[in-house]
Amino acid sequence: MTFAIIKERKNPPDRRVVFSPKECQEVITKFPDAKIIVEASDVRIFNDDAYRDAGFEVMEDVSVADVMLGVKEVPVDALIQNKKYFFFSHTIKKQPYNRKLLKAMLNKNIEMFDHETIVNADKHRLIGFGYYAGLVGAYNGFRGLGLRDKLFTLPKVETLPDLNATKAELDKISLPNLKIILSGTGKVARGAKEILDHLKIREVTDAEYLSKEFTEPVYCQIDVSEYNKRKDGGEFDKREFYEDPKDYESDFMKYAKVSDVFFTGHFYGNGAPYLFTKEDAKRPDFKINLVADISCDVDGPIPCTFRASTIADPFYGYDPKTESETAFNAPGAITVMAVDNLPCELPKDASEGFGYMFIENVIPAFFNGDLDGILQRARITTEDGKLTPRFAYLKDYVEIAD
Repeated sequence: MTFAIIKERKNPPDRRVVFSPKECQEVITKFPDAKIIVEASDVRIFNDDAYRDAGFEVMEDVSVADVMLGVKEVPVDALIQNKKYFFFSHTIKKQPYNRKLLKAMLNKNIEMFDHETIVNADKHRLIGFGYYAGLVGAYNGFRGLGLRDKLFTLPKVETLPDLNATKAELDKISLPNLKIILSGTGKVARGAKEILDHLKIREVTDAEYLSKEFTEPVYCQIDVSEYNKRKDGGEFDKREFYEDPKDYESDFMKYAKVSDVFFTGHFYGNGAPYLFTKEDAKRPDFKINLVADISCDVDGPIPCTFRASTIADPFYGYDPKTESETAFNAPGAITVMAVDNLPCELPKDASEGFGYMFIENVIPAFFNGDLDGILQRARITTEDGKLTPRFAYLKDYVEIAD
């Protein structure tokens, strides 16, 4: 079985990669029947010579490989027919901008495995960049605070070599008294929490956070059962909420009334209540003035996030009164950080972490007959140009005329 590390062709350039040179060596050591070749690239965080030095052939044409391993969407004209592909396709939610890509993969008899669809039997995702999004997103939140309030100046993460250097920059700053709310308990929230803990910000309980004032920065982490409630006042049922949230409404305003900063690390499911509304943000008791929206669901549960921002220009302002964009430091505005490709700022650490998960959870499936059903569950399209049963709901999406 020959795997190819393919070149990232999407703009703006993405420097991440599925496997570092060291991880490539680990794959062929653990799985002697595996072979890895590398497509030449001038953007990858690990350059071509690093792979050559590790003993891997770097080629302009990798069409001899069986499995193509990438990170972002592959342009239609770069797809090689009759191959297996792994990358984030951004098609499973019927995203209009990638309909042509999915149609092309069907037409080219490509077996598509989306990184986002690699799950265990309980449907929990096994690989992703969420943890690194949380790390960078929280750092960027503090960077925005420093710039807006002229408290300190933090460099962009993309200018730093790795996570250790990023944390070293945080060691140089001093924070005022702040109350920070962090939503979510998954990988994104774990990354954000690591930054909060690195800054030695004290974590307090929900009850303390809502009822007390503090003379130091504090944060509180909340999960879905704490910022939602049943409309009838009954007991929160997490399984019921995830399956059908129609009987629930947001209970987030109690936090918005006492928080200065909001870091979003939650997963938002279709049909779930918005955390707050545009009308909520207009209320005089709505206190949040900075949102680092790491989850970045545009026009979704965080109404001040009405567009994604960029690594080059990560901050903008939201004027609650006019419901319009303004300068990130405008008086009365909510400062918003809503970069939707945060792990790109930390390409070395993110790539190494992603590769570790891929080796642990995916590569074995190629050599053990897919014993745990990893590949079967993840596969979106088949080698004969059809959608798999699990993704048959995409049929109307691909049949829309362009």
